[in-house]
Amino acid sequence: MKKEYVVRSIDAAPDGAPYVIVSLSSVKDLKEGTQNPQTPFGSPKVMGFSNMNDMMKDLNKMISGMGGGMGMQSGITQLKLEMHEYKEMGLSVGDKVFLELSKAESLGV
Repeated sequence: MKKEYVVRSIDAAPDGAPYVIVSLSSVKDLKEGTQNPQTPFGSPKVMGFSNMNDMMKDLNKMISGMGGGMGMQSGITQLKLEMHEYKEMGLSVGDKVFLELSKAESLGV
């Protein structure tokens, strides 16, 4: 299986290790306009509360409206690349890339 993606962001490893996290968005999602690059959680929604109890009751709705949880982005594929792989590929934000997945053949051993 082969899929086409666009590089959305390239981030350093959060723990300072020698690798980078490359975030990819499907070309299909970008063409359909389902991804808004300015808001990683989709379209912004404002919820009003009249008191603290209403806020606590609707907290679950707020979190589920943000892609299933805080910091989770729907429609994003992330790859962890070692620094030498990243430098060798010369990736930058906006580049089109292809991912090809294949299942290894097993001889039943």
